[in-house]
Parts: sequence; C-alpha cells; structure tokens
Amino acid sequence: MSKKGNHQMKKTRTLFSQNPSSQPDLKTLGNQLLSSRAHVNNLPILLKFISPSSSPHHTLESLLSLQSFFTPLLPDLPPSSSKPSLYPSLEEAKADPEFIYRTWLRLMFDEFVKLLIHFLVSPGSKESLKDVVLDTIMEFVKTGNAGKFNSSIYHKFIHNIVHSTMPVDNLFHSLATKYFKYIDVCYFTYISVEKIARTLDVKDIIYDKAVEVELDDKNTSTASIDVCIHKIHYILLRIAPLECCLEEKSNHETWSGSGNRKGNSEVSDEDDEQKKVLSASKMSKKMKLKFSRAWISFLRLPLPLDVYKEVLVTLQEAVIPHLANPAMLCDFLTRSYDIGGVVSVMALSSLYVLMTQYGIEYPNFYEKLYALLVPAIFMAKHRAKFFQLLDSCLKSPLLPAYLAAAFAKRLSRLALWVPPSGALIIIALIHNLLRRHPSINFLVHQDFGDGVVKDDSKAEECADRSEGCSVVTDSSATTLGLDHFNNRESDPLKSNAMRSSLWEIDTLRHHYCPPVSRFVLSLENDLTVRAKTTEIAIKDFSSGSYATIFKDEIGRRVKQVPLAFAKATTSLFSESEFPGWTFRCEDVKKLNPTGEATGIINRSDGHDNNNAKRQRIECA
Repeated sequence: MSKKGNHQMKKTRTLFSQNPSSQPDLKTLGNQLLSSRAHVNNLPILLKFISPSSSPHHTLESLLSLQSFFTPLLPDLPPSSSKPSLYPSLEEAKADPEFIYRTWLRLMFDEFVKLLIHFLVSPGSKESLKDVVLDTIMEFVKTGNAGKFNSSIYHKFIHNIVHSTMPVDNLFHSLATKYFKYIDVCYFTYISVEKIARTLDVKDIIYDKAVEVELDDKNTSTASIDVCIHKIHYILLRIAPLECCLEEKSNHETWSGSGNRKGNSEVSDEDDEQKKVLSASKMSKKMKLKFSRAWISFLRLPLPLDVYKEVLVTLQEAVIPHLANPAMLCDFLTRSYDIGGVVSVMALSSLYVLMTQYGIEYPNFYEKLYALLVPAIFMAKHRAKFFQLLDSCLKSPLLPAYLAAAFAKRLSRLALWVPPSGALIIIALIHNLLRRHPSINFLVHQDFGDGVVKDDSKAEECADRSEGCSVVTDSSATTLGLDHFNNRESDPLKSNAMRSSLWEIDTLRHHYCPPVSRFVLSLENDLTVRAKTTEIAIKDFSSGSYATIFKDEIGRRVKQVPLAFAKATTSLFSESEFPGWTFRCEDVKKLNPTGEATGIINRSDGHDNNNAKRQRIECA
C-alpha cells in the first residue's frame, strides 16, 4: 500500500472521528474507489457503514458502491483458504505484490459478506433494506465462484439464519419466494440443512461416563436448539416439492447459470447445453439423495412436540414419496407409533404406507392398533383419518378370526361410552367387519343357554337327593349374564372375544339419539341379507359431531306430523297388569269436615279370606 494512500486514509478517519455529524460524502468515496486503485483505502471506510446502527441512506450508498467494486473482481480473487504457502517459497510469495493485494481484497470481501449476513439477522436492522441485502448476498453466491454456485457463502448465510435469536419469518419468506424456485438453490439448501442438523445432533449434550459436559459457549442449550429446529423445519417445508423442481426434465432453471452468459455471443447454444450442471436423470437422483439426507438428519434431532406433530402430518404426502429409500423412516415411525396417544395416531398413516407399499414389517402392529381404541380417540383432532385407516387395516381377508372378533368386541364396548357420532362410526366399522369376516358372524347372537339348561335339569333331578346340588344351580344361573370378554386386556388373543357376543350393539336400538337408533335398525335389516349388502364408507361418518348430527336432523323431512293431542288415559296402570283389580273414576267427591277427600274401598265377598279380592274406587 502506498504512503500517499495511507496518509489519505488516516486523514479521512481522523476527520470522521473528530466530527461524526459531518460524515464524508459516501457517494464520492464510492466513485473514487471505482475509478482508480489508488483510492482502494476507501474500502475499509465504506465497510464501516454496513451496520444496523448506520442510517439506511448511508448503508444503502455504501452497499451499492462495494457491490459494484467487488463484482468484477471476484473471478480473479484467490479462494478464502489461500495462503502464501501455495507458492514454492515464502520469499517468492512476499515478492509478488499483486498476490498480496488480491489476498487483501479477499479478506475485505469476506468481511463484507460477514457484515451483510450480520445485518440480515440483527434485530436492529431496517426491514426496508433487508431485501436489498438479501439480493446482494445471492448475487455473490451466483458470481463468487467463477460463475459457479458459491456454496461456501450460501452455507454461511443459512447457518447464521438458523442460529440467529431473532425471528426471521420475513427473511425466510423472501428467500423462498425469490430463490427456492431455482434447482441449484434447493440442492445446496438441502446440503446446508444436513450439515447444520448433524452439528446440532452432536453438540446437543455430551455424556462422557460420569461427567456431563454442556457446550454453553456454542449456544447449545435446549431453548436455542428448539429455535434452530423450528427454523430448519420451516426451511424444509418452504422448499418446492421435488416433482415441481424436476417436472421439466429438459429445462432446469439454475440460479448460478441464470443471466451470466447473456452478453457472451461466443458461447453457442450447444456448448451451453453441454455445460449444464447435471443431466435430468442425474439431477433427479442427486436431488432425492440430498432430500433424503436432509430429512433423515433432521428427524434424528430431539424434535419439540409441536414440530413432532407437524412432521407426522406431512410425512405421508410431502416426504415419503420423494425419499430415495422410504424404508429409512422405519425406525422413526416405529418409535413414534410406540409412544402411544395422539402421536401414535398421527404416525399410523405413514407407517401404514410403508407396510402396504414398501414391504415394511411391524410384528406388533395390530396389538398397538388395538391399544389405541379408547374413548378419547373419538374426540381427537385427527380421528377422521384414524378411523379410515382403521377400516383399511381390518380389510384384509387373511386377518385371523380372533383378531377380527377382538376389534369388533372392543368397538362394541366403546359404543356404551362414546358420543352419538362415535356410535355411528362404530356401527359402520362393525358392519364392515361382519361382511368381510364371515367367521365372526356368531358374535351377532351367541347363546350360552344350552349348557345352562342342562345344568338346571340335572339340578332338578338331584334336588331331592342332596343339598349340594342347589349350589350347582346357583352357579349355573349366574352364567346367564356373564360376558367372558376382558376389556382391560391389551392382547387381542387373550381378550376372550370369541366367547362373547355383540350385546352392546343391541342396546343401541334404544339409544336416546334418533340417528343412532335408526342406523342400528337399518344395519339389522342389512345383515339379514348379506349377499345384497355393501360396505359402508367410513369417511361419511368419521368427521361426525354433535353439530353435524343436529344439522342433519334439522334438514330431515318428517313424513308424519301430529295434528292433535293423544287422548288422555283415565288411569295410570292398565287393568291387565293387576288381575282382579278394577279402576273406575267417579265424579262424586266426598269431603270430610276438614275439606280432605276420602276414598271408599269396597271388598267383594269370597269363599275365604285368601281368595278375597278388593275393589278400589279412586276419585279423579
């Protein structure tokens, strides 16, 4: 650096420090920097204004000047890892002033990028300038590596966004809407997410035998990790789906190759096609590979409960179809399914897809599914999807009879506790089970009275012989109302459902809710002619509630409307219920002196007192 330049730089810094209010003309400093290398000392001065504390006008003026200065020089600058050791000897490196100058410019450029990223994630930055700063960073990403995608700058950018403490929803929105449509941006975003997720997984908490070391200096507390996980999840959801990126196989729009050859007439169209980053087939494979690695690395993190639920909801449609090998999700989904409760319900959908479409085996699948049938499931948020999957899981004709009977009996027992909307779902599920599995039709009416009658006949024969036979009669009589089904048993094989019956469904005929009682009657009619019956669509009932039932009842047409009151009865009880008694109403009322009514009781004469019958006269 020349002595004249150093003197000018010191003079400018002294003037600015003595009187901050009289800031130098940044536009003049920028023009000088662009006009001649002699004014390169203006570069550190302009960098000072890339700060959230500076006024937006000064920040913008410095930003435009620095961007115009560095953009044409980037192809000639050495990489950030360049050192004088790249030369044969240190003396030769010192003897090359041009290399020293370009190395210094690289340091200034790295500092400029660092200030831009800090400006984006700083809470004191002006929102009006963040879009300009974002565009500047992405321009350096496009041109900072000799026309190729500068993954180093982009990774620093994503890393600082994820680890920032301030909310960056607006920044994520701008990044997604402007740049996630380019396939190379999505590609390197997956790579950055994978790297960040792996570092979070390692840095979380280190256990070394009996010593626990927490990395406080690297912001790895539980709260900061949760914030980072939320941001990573936000990024993964905002990236365009792979079918959109790879829809046009012959035309991949890349950010690094957009607009950098427009003015170059020497490059032909054929050369441009040959210099594409990857072919269509390779791009599809590599994108799926990076997509899979990013999601698997993310799912290994200790996900917060809200993120966990959102992930389980989106896995089936947004993740599984695009993975290179969907079987990689087997461990994550089986762990989620074993948790129980609402998490198991939400994991059931994706696990069912892996089992039916990708050949994944889960030995205890039906036992876990059986355990999920509790009254709370009928009030869960995702109950509609759960009952549709439950109906699909019980559709296989290879299902053992004891398993189908256990599910039918468990559902029928739940019908006694669930709301009316749940009872409608249960009736539909049991109807489909009985149609698909004829081997459990005996549950509709299973009579255990034959054995009881034999015991009673034997008891009558030995009634005169011994007194012990009366005990047998009592024990056999108690089996009339005995249900062998064990509702508390979690294993369907040990629930004794094959020794029971669906008596709970019969009680729904007298349900207080008219739709339930009507649906049971129609179900009974359908079951009498099984060849003409069809399966009931569970989706028609799975989203039911009190509101939907009330709405259907209000819109239901009533065929018969009562036009008059029914004739009042003259007595409370009918004469058939009390043989030998007559009930008559007399208009004559006899009052005693106190004004109280008295009744007259007439007793008819008989042969003796035991056969006497009384007549009762009540006054209305």
